[in-house]
Amino acid sequence: MSGQLKVAPEHVCPYVLDRMGKPRRELYDAFVAQYQQVNEQLGLKQYLIPYLMSSHPGSDLNAAIELACYLRDTGFYPEQVQDFYPTPGTLSTCMFYTGLDPRTMQPVFVARSPEEKAMQRALMQYRRPQNYFLVREALQKAGRTDLIGFTPKCLIRPYPPKEKKP
Repeated sequence: MSGQLKVAPEHVCPYVLDRMGKPRRELYDAFVAQYQQVNEQLGLKQYLIPYLMSSHPGSDLNAAIELACYLRDTGFYPEQVQDFYPTPGTLSTCMFYTGLDPRTMQPVFVARSPEEKAMQRALMQYRRPQNYFLVREALQKAGRTDLIGFTPKCLIRPYPPKEKKP
């Protein structure tokens, strides 16, 4: 192995994972812990690279904020994230186009506007200075201004980051 194992938890929010047909976050967390333990026992420095997705059917701003908080708490800051794009023949695509979960016929939230999709993506990369205003807008829109401040639990500061001088 190259020292990096790519895994696909894709999200952490239970109702988004249900729509994806994925197991709960606790299973992924248990895998991470076991992987780290085995690496420690073997004296290896190998890393997990999670594949994460924004704007999957079922993911609203609250789910995206939950994912951002999980990333903050685990100390993982993804360089790349994937926006959901419909692909033929999948349940997710059916949910995207109909707004319904075909297994239950219950309504499913679908992020359709470019602004909503951009906010969900920015939340996953909340530390990037260029995402500051989108993250702030998303937190304000979701009523989560408690995540704007100076404590370790906050995602962003109350003011934009200063540009670095060349």
